[in-house]
Amino acid sequence: MQLIPEPLTAAPFAAFGDVLEAPLAPGRSFFDGALANLRPGARPSLSIARKQDLSWLPVTARQMERHQFSSQSFVPIEAGRWLVVVAPHAATGGPDMGRARAFLAGPQQGVTYAANVWHHPLTILDRPTCFAIYMWLEGSNGDEEFFTLPAAVTIAQP
Repeated sequence: MQLIPEPLTAAPFAAFGDVLEAPLAPGRSFFDGALANLRPGARPSLSIARKQDLSWLPVTARQMERHQFSSQSFVPIEAGRWLVVVAPHAATGGPDMGRARAFLAGPQQGVTYAANVWHHPLTILDRPTCFAIYMWLEGSNGDEEFFTLPAAVTIAQP
């Protein structure tokens, strides 16, 4: 299977969460409608991650992850382009890769993955990157789930 990434914009990404972008004019944009926590015992978690290892397109995806009970936001602090690969949850379990989408995010774009949306691990393309990550943690297996794809998926050059 092969996916061709498209530019990250709000409308095609809406089924998977929200695109986070700073307003063009002075002021503030709120994105709290996409934040979700479905477990009363979970606590908010804000972390900052630095990623050094670069990838180049085509990328081969062999694994997806999800946070079944909470959203997860990635907000770049310093970044180049990065890859966003998402898939809904399949009725039979795991990601529905037949409905997967790939997006190229710019250095000033973040995302909030909705709860229960499968996504590929953070993949950076241009330079070492730093992201703020916001989610909820309970300390149980439900915080994070990884799925090895039965067949690799190639994310090709646009």
